[in-house]
Amino acid sequence: MRAAVVGLGVEGKKATKSLLDNNWHVYATDLKTDIDLGDLEDLKLLSDNTFFISEKAITLSSENLIIDLGYNDMDTIASCDAVMLSPSLWKTELARNVVSSGNHISDFLTRHKSIKTIGITGTNGKTTTVYMLKEILENSGKKVLVGGNAGGGFNGYCDVILEAENEDYDIILIEVCDMTLKYCNYCFDFDLVGLTNIGNDHMDIHRSIENYKNKILDFSKNKTIFLDKDLKYFSEFEEEISDLSNLLSYDEYLGDLKVFGKFNRLNAGLAASIATYLGVDDEVIFNTLNNFKAIEGRLKIFKLNDSEIFIGKTDNSDAVKSLLDEKYFYAAFVGTPRINEEHRFDILNTVVYSSPEVIVLFPGLDDTVDHGLYRLKSIGFDGRIEVANNLDEIIGFIAEYSHEDAIFIGGNGQEKIIEIQERLKALSDICD
Repeated sequence: MRAAVVGLGVEGKKATKSLLDNNWHVYATDLKTDIDLGDLEDLKLLSDNTFFISEKAITLSSENLIIDLGYNDMDTIASCDAVMLSPSLWKTELARNVVSSGNHISDFLTRHKSIKTIGITGTNGKTTTVYMLKEILENSGKKVLVGGNAGGGFNGYCDVILEAENEDYDIILIEVCDMTLKYCNYCFDFDLVGLTNIGNDHMDIHRSIENYKNKILDFSKNKTIFLDKDLKYFSEFEEEISDLSNLLSYDEYLGDLKVFGKFNRLNAGLAASIATYLGVDDEVIFNTLNNFKAIEGRLKIFKLNDSEIFIGKTDNSDAVKSLLDEKYFYAAFVGTPRINEEHRFDILNTVVYSSPEVIVLFPGLDDTVDHGLYRLKSIGFDGRIEVANNLDEIIGFIAEYSHEDAIFIGGNGQEKIIEIQERLKALSDICD
């Protein structure tokens, strides 16, 4: 069988690899030519006889894969058995044509649509909630398939569709990114949805919280949905949902947890509520959550000298506020966002409001430290400001402040934060 993968972002590259691993022939294409193909290096495409360059396009070719950069061969796309589109292309004419032709991969492969499917969406806490629920369900004897936005560290949407064809699963758990709501709504048949929260992120896409809230409302139609009982927009969901038996609420989990914070108690509350709805025994839920450990990249706490170091991806102002509301930090280390994500610089406003003695900026998703410095100056922060350009400099500043009570490390750049976590674990193990 042959598939076209259109759009070679993170999702498209993961889809390309998954299709090849499943013995498909693949035509992969992107209109950009400056695509980083590092993730596909193991496919050994770059030999002289498979590398073609024209004035505006680049073609890489092997026995079972052709990649066009700078050019979409529409005839080749139309000739494929199935088409996998990047979620970012879902509003385009190409997407409409693929859907109308019935060639989208979620229409060509449909076994996943017969499996009970749960979507977890919202601004913050999605990944933690998914893994809490996954462990609960697996401990209750269920075989669970997990996936979501490939950029968030999951197997991507295409991976889920392919895997569901190969194995028998009881439940599919999908982390639904707030930017892929319509895409996911088309690809998967959700039996129920859990909403963690609605907050200030991806405003370059949504433009306003109101727009984002309305997208969630539209996504939740005709589905059973679990909402935080204190959600600001709860009454609007009540008004929009025709059958109120489909609207269920959850609260903070009150049992023992190894993970820190009210926000994680809400994540656990959502996971526990869905598990209870599915008939999982209370003891299984309690034991699972009692032993749940923070996942890679999310909030972890390390002890170094006299300090507790709280570190995890907190890539928007609401995520940062939820932590800073619970504890005072002497120093705050903040990874910077991409240049076009102005709303994510609001993290610095939130940090300044908590009055740390020191703010250390480091390149996160992009090296936009200068923009961060400008924001700190514009809002009048009068504490100490430092810049750490690499991991060694970050560790040096951590060591300097490690005799204070608490240090926060967060912001943008999950890979950087995981790297820091790994170094801190090694240091704390040595100190122990």
